[in-house]
Amino acid sequence: MSLVKLLRIKNKKLLFTTPSHGQKFFLFNKFRQFYKYDISETEAHNPERALLLAQEKASKIYGTKYTYFLTNGSTSGIIASVIACTKKGDKVLIWRNAHRSHENAVKLAGCIPMYYDIPKISDWGIPDKITSDLIDIKDAKAVIVTSPSYEGIVSDIKALKSVCRKNGAFLIVDEAHGALYPFSDRLPQSAVNIADFTIQSLHKTAGGLNPTALLHVNCDINTQNALDMINTTSPSYPLLTSIEANINYLNSRKGRKKIENLIDSIKELKNSVKNIEFGGDDITKILIKKQNLSGYELSEKLFDKYDIEDEKTNDISTMLLCGIGTDNKKLNKLKNALLKL
Repeated sequence: MSLVKLLRIKNKKLLFTTPSHGQKFFLFNKFRQFYKYDISETEAHNPERALLLAQEKASKIYGTKYTYFLTNGSTSGIIASVIACTKKGDKVLIWRNAHRSHENAVKLAGCIPMYYDIPKISDWGIPDKITSDLIDIKDAKAVIVTSPSYEGIVSDIKALKSVCRKNGAFLIVDEAHGALYPFSDRLPQSAVNIADFTIQSLHKTAGGLNPTALLHVNCDINTQNALDMINTTSPSYPLLTSIEANINYLNSRKGRKKIENLIDSIKELKNSVKNIEFGGDDITKILIKKQNLSGYELSEKLFDKYDIEDEKTNDISTMLLCGIGTDNKKLNKLKNALLKL
């Protein structure tokens, strides 16, 4: 039985167990439905079995050896991956300006961080792709790369994996912003079937609730032990169930069509707006710049004059993040604003 079906079944047992609200006492009425489905590991529900089956189904959908549901964001997946494939004193190669979870994972695992730098794309003011000549693996046990970047720059994961394999290092890919990639051939290739560990944030682009995410594993390491070390023993089954529903939607005909429609709409926007330059490898990250305006000035104009907030800005360009919930109404408003700049 799936988690979705499990939570729809009305429990007939009288529970003197956690959670103390008992699915009927609502402290915050706005979350009334959330309370109703907030269960724990009782024999009456047996949600652990449903979670296991849901993760196994997800693994088949993604074509991985293991896929784990995360309710503490991609951060927990990064940390668990490093703990799983290293031992104390090992060296781990990370980007100097990476998300803080990368360095924190290395520290928590008792490993030694080594750093690599990424040159900037000067015309856009953003980090470039990660290439094999940038990562001097030496005797590193693992390498962590971010692909795509915030701005949608995608690295050649196959080439990086080849270098890691030759040097006996595990490749961990922070694909937090690429959760839509496995579900459209028109988006960049996902790392889920290439890297040893790939971490995706469902909540960033794929419509998931904060902070739902996925950890995909393509090696024979039992990563569950590492996850057990850092995760709570009282997981949120409403959040876990939302992950199952999220994956099922993305993999459905309706979900895939939604992604294709999003891509078509963004393409139409780009074709219609001639006064703005567009960049990046991932069409769902609308990376823009305008002559005679800095990235910060462009961001301020969009925010102050047109009530549009971007995701990330630098001296030269700004990036507006799109995802499964970005509808044509939002895109049309953005298009009209850009045309007026």
